[in-house]
Amino acid sequence: MSPASSLSPLPQPAAAVSVVGIGADGWAGLTEPARSALLDAGVLIGGERQLRLLPPECAGRRVAWPSPLRPAVRGLLAAHAGNRIAVLASGDPMFYGIGRALTEELGAGALHVVPHPSSVSYACARLGWPLEDTGTVTLVGRPTARLAAALHDGRRLLVLSADAATPAAVAALLRDRGFGPSRMRVLEQLGGTDEDCLDGTADTWAHPPGDPLNVIAVDCASAPDTLRVGAVPGLPDAAYEHDGQLTKRHVRAATLGVLAPAPGELLWDIGGGSGSIAVEWLRTHPSCRAITVERDPERAERITRNADRLGVPSLRVVTGRAPDALAGLPRPDAVFIGGGLTAPGLLDACWDAMPAGGRLVANTVTLESEALLADRYRRLGGDLVRLAVAHAVPVGGFTGWRQAMPVTQWSVRKPFPTIHPGDN
Repeated sequence: MSPASSLSPLPQPAAAVSVVGIGADGWAGLTEPARSALLDAGVLIGGERQLRLLPPECAGRRVAWPSPLRPAVRGLLAAHAGNRIAVLASGDPMFYGIGRALTEELGAGALHVVPHPSSVSYACARLGWPLEDTGTVTLVGRPTARLAAALHDGRRLLVLSADAATPAAVAALLRDRGFGPSRMRVLEQLGGTDEDCLDGTADTWAHPPGDPLNVIAVDCASAPDTLRVGAVPGLPDAAYEHDGQLTKRHVRAATLGVLAPAPGELLWDIGGGSGSIAVEWLRTHPSCRAITVERDPERAERITRNADRLGVPSLRVVTGRAPDALAGLPRPDAVFIGGGLTAPGLLDACWDAMPAGGRLVANTVTLESEALLADRYRRLGGDLVRLAVAHAVPVGGFTGWRQAMPVTQWSVRKPFPTIHPGDN
């Protein structure tokens, strides 16, 4: 007997709820453990389409998820407590599926998850795309605009559709963002007997809405005149709609480098202007979060448009004057102050709001605010730097340098409390 075959299987938890993945192939594609969980259940919860895939032998009471689904999870599970519950999920329950919501409500130990191949696995198998090299964007319950952040020339993307109308919406977004030449393939009913594929480009997409169960494969290709928007901070200034209130490209890249965004972290961007710092913070990782505070309503609307345009519609825009507008906001991991530094109490409010280890970065071009930052630097430490950028411009028949206004930047990390020996 080989060493691998001598291993004992991992023990299954004594779960209150079975979560069974099911594909377009229905009952025929399920494993014996999956079938047993469904046959033994007294209550079967799932989408109407999924419930229709079960044979009469699954005699449990069938309950369809209401819409919206997420707020109903806790109440629906509580209503059937004491019964053997099986929840149907599309494909792999833990990949953009109901498994996440159930884990958050019940804890992993209360679930017995029986996965099925996801639609992404099926799609990569059909296309010959390596799964690890393929980006995935879900538009299920999310705005189409979030796809824009994933668009890069030559990249392969799989888009999880919300319904039959999603492919046309994706084609429209690709055209609008300069990616009209991208090839699109809509893979319908993956793994089922009615599997089909629609092919075309975003520029010429004319297929009518088809099956609502579909995945969109996109071979990203930009038009020759499309502005290049890279994957790191320091996007071209032309990528933003603005009225002059914009942290310019080189200073923005340096500022994001000091802010050092990490997955899951929350940024406060105070004095948002065009929203460029918050937008590029969000683009560093899909789980990053940001709130921008802008006192001018017109600029606040412009920030929202920039966030949608650049693929981060999750940016929360608060219209109001800091520090008053900061009241009630969730605690930030990092704070950027790009305007309003001389507002009474602003720096103190930001410092107090941050946890230990939080980062604060403030930029200014005025002498008054610079003096304020110099004072804080003396008191709290950190780094005080001056950023100066010059651009080559025509000078008659020659070329010279035009100096932009220098930016003074203070950055500091809030220290952790000092623990002395003998402290409890």
